[in-house]
Amino acid sequence: MSVTAALVKELREKSGAGMMDCKKALGETGGDMDAAVDWLRTKGLAAAAKKSGRVAAEGLVGISVAGTKGAVVELNAETDFVARNSEFQGFVSALAKLALNATDIDGLKTLDFPGTGRNVADELTQKIATIGENMSLRRMQLLEVSNGAVVPYMHNATADGLGRIGVLVALESTADEAALIALGKQIAMHIAATSPASLSVEDLDADSVARERDVLIEQAKASGKPQEIAEKMVEGRMKKYYQEVVLLEQTSVIDGETRIADVIAKAGKDAGADVALKAFVRFNLGEGVEREESDFAAEVAAQLS
Repeated sequence: MSVTAALVKELREKSGAGMMDCKKALGETGGDMDAAVDWLRTKGLAAAAKKSGRVAAEGLVGISVAGTKGAVVELNAETDFVARNSEFQGFVSALAKLALNATDIDGLKTLDFPGTGRNVADELTQKIATIGENMSLRRMQLLEVSNGAVVPYMHNATADGLGRIGVLVALESTADEAALIALGKQIAMHIAATSPASLSVEDLDADSVARERDVLIEQAKASGKPQEIAEKMVEGRMKKYYQEVVLLEQTSVIDGETRIADVIAKAGKDAGADVALKAFVRFNLGEGVEREESDFAAEVAAQLS
């Protein structure tokens, strides 16, 4: 019996296993669906489906840089214990390198995973089955410049290029590479510490800016000031807001006094070439993931009752 795409799809839905594993299972069992499910179970591959509903908010952020291109990925797992597993760490490192050849997370999942005959999505399913926890390849981002450097920084690294807070900084310049790397690391460390919302004032989300301005106007009016005075007061407060959330407007945490835009301008002057900070990305492991609240004592009591 020929293995059709429809059969593979049905088996994937039943088992939660990867496409290539389902195709192989059907081939091994002559297209018998029940036998194919059992074949996957004996290989430990169908177990991944049972884990898919569990919250994965731990894991690792991985970074890789090659030439003027850099990529950062986040692979989540259920426990911090798994993040210390050498197999898991090797998988994240491999994903970060592969991400250099992808433009987005969907593209990354379709790439061939080296030495397995599977793509990234199916290899992830395999890892879920073998390591025994739900995992999620949550996000990736690629930065690239035509001239200059993409500089990585991993805060409190677990291993080389792996940790919980990863930053990439893209600097466009013809300046000496060593000078750009030194500047990029300084800026990346600042970004890791401050988590800016945008690169420039123009890049800020317009709705967020409008909400902030409305709140400040209402605060000023509540103090008894007329509308026109309140709006003038708000301009000064908005400038302070930009200094808090916009990278180029922030004060460097390195020296505590120099604006980041001025740090970059000085570095360019010292290097004898213009330096432009084109982009940055900061991944903080698990940010935005809703974590389940658990009462361990209650769980134990329920198991004993």
